[in-house]
Amino acid sequence: TRECDRMDEHVLPAEEFEQFRPRLRAVAYRMLGSLSEADDAVQESWLRVSRSDAGEVENLGGWLTTGVARVSLNMLRSRERRREEPLDVRVPDPIVGPAEGGDPEHEAVLADSVGLALMVVLDSLSPDERLAFVLHDMFAVPFDVIAPLLERSPAATRQLASRARRRVREQAPTPDPDRARQRRVVDAYLSAARHRDLEAPVGVLPPDIVLRADGGKARARYNTVLRGAQQVAGQAVEAARRLAPFARPALVNGAAGVVTVAGGRVVSVMSFTVAGGKIVAIDVLMDPDRLANIELAEFGNGD
Repeated sequence: TRECDRMDEHVLPAEEFEQFRPRLRAVAYRMLGSLSEADDAVQESWLRVSRSDAGEVENLGGWLTTGVARVSLNMLRSRERRREEPLDVRVPDPIVGPAEGGDPEHEAVLADSVGLALMVVLDSLSPDERLAFVLHDMFAVPFDVIAPLLERSPAATRQLASRARRRVREQAPTPDPDRARQRRVVDAYLSAARHRDLEAPVGVLPPDIVLRADGGKARARYNTVLRGAQQVAGQAVEAARRLAPFARPALVNGAAGVVTVAGGRVVSVMSFTVAGGKIVAIDVLMDPDRLANIELAEFGNGD
């Protein structure tokens, strides 16, 4: 009995693990771009921790962070091996909430304002680059702690993060931090699209804007990447004509967005990256399998 008591002292209590769950879920989401897989990674981490001796751990938060990162890395590598061919376009799982914000769970996962445009770039990195960048640049984990996870030297790990950082800077514009200003730009764009005014949307779209749409396997015909203000504006006018009556303002990954609700289900989620007073990226998810997980209560049933 005394031996059992000593072992219990070293087992991490579930309630103590729960204190770290928001941070661990945030790490896993940035690593995997999937909310369901992030939850799986956190659960797997808990199973591993519950079988480990936590008694000698000095920095419990750091230990748990590297643990969930290791699980996420394994999942990411496995996903890469299973993928027969690269996807033409994939929009990561959006985190959707009411336009006024205030959902603590969402805010915890999005503490660093990780927009969908950034998540798309993270998806383009190799698993090792992604882990080095996410842990170091987003969670301030030192390279000498990250290196053993990748079985590389700290110097090599630093190079991985540097390559990833360069890609992020080149391809993921930093969004305007003012949500009200974001919303004004997005509303002007949508209003112009609804009125079938091609010139007005072009005014808030830079020449190098990119629109990514992901319909998944069920709506593969919608999978597309459009570039250029004229093309994107034309698509916006067509989409607004069909979807305007069902559109609801929302926060998507902490930024101004739109949720389309019809027939009691979410039909699409649109995320806008606004920078310098213009919409520089639009990411649209129309995959019904993934949209089915979005809570409808905050947006009405669309009937």
